[in-house]
Amino acid sequence: MPTFAIMYVRSVDRFNYLVGRVMMYGIFVLMAVLMWSTISKQAFVIPSYWTLEVAQFILVAYYLLGGAYSIQLGANVRMDLFYHNWSTRQKAWVDCFTVLLLIFYLGVMVYGGIDSLSYSIKYNQHTSSLWRPVIWPVKLIMVTGFFLMLLQAISELVKDIAILKGAPIAPRETSQSLKEKSL
Repeated sequence: MPTFAIMYVRSVDRFNYLVGRVMMYGIFVLMAVLMWSTISKQAFVIPSYWTLEVAQFILVAYYLLGGAYSIQLGANVRMDLFYHNWSTRQKAWVDCFTVLLLIFYLGVMVYGGIDSLSYSIKYNQHTSSLWRPVIWPVKLIMVTGFFLMLLQAISELVKDIAILKGAPIAPRETSQSLKEKSL
């Protein structure tokens, strides 16, 4: 495989790994917001109008920014009726085809997301709730999440092509894996 392809795969994988590991802790932020909502309603008898939407926004960030990490780990849903019995090359052929469909889908989502984001910024779009926060930050997170998933899908395609060429791209060794080898 060309050096730039290997560098692309390693840099995208590393970046999405870091983003995914950070987003794993987003569930605790979500829990804190929902706990505040419960406490404020029960103890202070003051409803927090912002908590439901903030929780929804956090959930959007949690899922979409963690999506590339999920693709990287292979944690996405796959119909495994025949797949598990196939050889690595057969899996790579099928994955090449399916990841092309994913790349097309994510490309459409990024394109539509950018259009929706620009509209939201141009017209200072707000939600229709009582709190009425602006929507563009959430749309920016959505576009970013789709873009990171698109980059990761391309990385997966390059890895599958490398397998088909007989030269799989090995992940870069981390300091932890080097420590384990030395023991």
